[in-house]
Amino acid sequence: MTDETRREPAGPGPWPRGWRAAAGTALYGPGGFYRRPEGPAGHFRTSVHASALFAEAVAGLLCRVDTALGRPAELDFVDLGAGRGELVTGVLAALPPDVAARARVCAVEIADRPAGLDARITWVSEPPETVTGLLFANEWLDNVPLDVAEVDSAGVPRLVLVDEDGGERLGERVTGAAADWLARWWPLPAEEGLRAEIGLPRDRAWAAAVGRLARGLAVAVDYAHTRDTRPPFGTLTGFREGRETAPVPDGSCDITAHVALDACAAACTPPEAARTASAHAAPRLLPQRDALRALGITGARPPLALASTHPAAYVRALASAGEAAELTAPGGLGDFAWLVRPAGIPDPLL
Repeated sequence: MTDETRREPAGPGPWPRGWRAAAGTALYGPGGFYRRPEGPAGHFRTSVHASALFAEAVAGLLCRVDTALGRPAELDFVDLGAGRGELVTGVLAALPPDVAARARVCAVEIADRPAGLDARITWVSEPPETVTGLLFANEWLDNVPLDVAEVDSAGVPRLVLVDEDGGERLGERVTGAAADWLARWWPLPAEEGLRAEIGLPRDRAWAAAVGRLARGLAVAVDYAHTRDTRPPFGTLTGFREGRETAPVPDGSCDITAHVALDACAAACTPPEAARTASAHAAPRLLPQRDALRALGITGARPPLALASTHPAAYVRALASAGEAAELTAPGGLGDFAWLVRPAGIPDPLL
């Protein structure tokens, strides 16, 4: 990836170090968490793992983008942070044959290509230079490492430094572009102990990814918050073998934090574009439940009459409804946010 989109920061540095450098090495360095053979699915469950309906919905979105683009000879689908290829495999399988025949399917991931992956899927460590189609980043931005700030006893935000065993201490005062980002997107009251996660690397990563989109749609899906709902002590945490755990930057666990998606949206929308963009072309945030419902994933139970006329079909429809309900449930996967950013086409979710 380019410097703007690369998830791991350059150079590990000595201990203690800031959380961005520590997490970058722990997640993406040699022997890092995301290079382990079991992949993310061995430690936590995402929408992709919860149900094939998610991939089918993304395939449906790609078809809408295809129509809006006028059915081009080559249609790109780029999966940013592809894990072990679960989403890209499901999308390809769910596409109508005429769309699949024109699709250029690209999985972007730093781990090695999984054995047995469909030969039609290109496996790369950085996205294509130019994308015409759908660029989809499912739980990618939350693993772009970032620094953490904490207010000291004098009311001054300072960088949080961490040791390899997870022990923390306060470092230097937050200054420069990081301080500017905090002032705009996560202002910290002068109250000791309050924390913020400095999302500037994620803004830059998303802007760089979107910068490769010539025409089509870019979507980022993640647990997120906005300026008026920032958590007072941040969200930095770890996951290991399906359980939330303390974030320890030794490569033994995932290290993640919710995403300030409103800041990411603004990072790839210059002020002049924001003033002139039509409602159909402007970036917007919406809950996953609304996005999936717009794509036909509702969770509605099948009519009971189907149980008497076609029992097997009723059982299948009932199972599908249960999976759809999980994907759209408040307090769970339905609370993920979708950042939708069209380029040269109307918003296909409107």
